[in-house]
Amino acid sequence: MSKVSYYTEEGLKKLRAELNHLKDIERPKASQAIAEARDKGDLSENAEYDAAKEAQGLLEMQISKLEETLSNARVINEAELDTSKVLVLSTVELKNKANGAKMTYTLVAQSEADLKTGKISVDSPIGKGLLGKEVGDTAQITVPNGTIEFEILKISRN
Repeated sequence: MSKVSYYTEEGLKKLRAELNHLKDIERPKASQAIAEARDKGDLSENAEYDAAKEAQGLLEMQISKLEETLSNARVINEAELDTSKVLVLSTVELKNKANGAKMTYTLVAQSEADLKTGKISVDSPIGKGLLGKEVGDTAQITVPNGTIEFEILKISRN
């Protein structure tokens, strides 16, 4: 069962670039490493050959996962996003009710998440807790060290 993931145009380009890099550069390197190891003699006692074959298997698995992700990827038209409630690609301004701290997050797909730039995954506890909420709502979100209450102050697009 495959799961549809939503991406920005930029996020989808990064995934495609990564897949192309793996196929066009890393795959030939892995094949070359196997060929070089094979040339070194007896394969039954050739640890370098075994390591190269294992690395190739891991690479092929990574390529396969990326291909599946791309086949289930959908691009979101940010101009058509509803800003009345929190959705994927919504930028949300929150206030922590316990300490009054304000923060802003943009909800993105798992592969685009980057906390340093304020992008959190819709699959994270906070992301899941915010989805569907409206301005003025309070979201009670269970995180590893307890429950946090956030008040939704503002919802916008990037």
